[in-house]
Amino acid sequence: MKDVDIVYHLGALARIQPSFINPANTLEVGILGTMNILEYAREQGCKVIFAGSSSVHSGKLKNPYTFSKVVADDLCLLYKKHFNVDTKICRFYNVYGPHQLTEGEYCTVVGIFESQYKEGVELTITGDGEQRRDFTHIDDIVEGLILTAQSDNFEIDTIELGRGNNYSINELAEMFGCGHTYIPERPGEARITLCDISGAKENIGYEPKVNIGDYVKEVISE
Repeated sequence: MKDVDIVYHLGALARIQPSFINPANTLEVGILGTMNILEYAREQGCKVIFAGSSSVHSGKLKNPYTFSKVVADDLCLLYKKHFNVDTKICRFYNVYGPHQLTEGEYCTVVGIFESQYKEGVELTITGDGEQRRDFTHIDDIVEGLILTAQSDNFEIDTIELGRGNNYSINELAEMFGCGHTYIPERPGEARITLCDISGAKENIGYEPKVNIGDYVKEVISE
């Protein structure tokens, strides 16, 4: 492709648990893949919006997936500082919404609960269920990406895209109004995610609109 204005770099091997099974693959895709994108942007002279992850706030050695995201963040900053590539990192918080995966190893908790609810089986909660997540609807994420792309402020490095409040997994399960059971907790996952959206509001005019409770109501009313 020629005359590219902007690259939305959303590619990765997502999710934490699979990264423990095949760490080398996760690192290769996340780190070398990002380097290839940045090299392409350097040659084309175009902007890069990188899909970062809120998991970086829990520590880079928490799991291989998070490590790949931390290094990819640093690569974006490296190319911005030394090669004048206009990179911006948009960190996503627990994205959910239409067309999300509802089965398989890359499935999120909202997707799992939605699938289990529709199948009429008990919801499965890992650990004690008191871990809290800042659930962010895909429509708000897309709006944040567009607003970030429209920003002409080269000094902005990172934008945190979340909802700005969080719920425990137990609270999420209660929204579905059905039975649940507990299974062992999984390694490498953060206890709490909560986005500070003040910077996104100030710098790009980001205003998330969709609440997880309203989404669940739509699911159970279908």
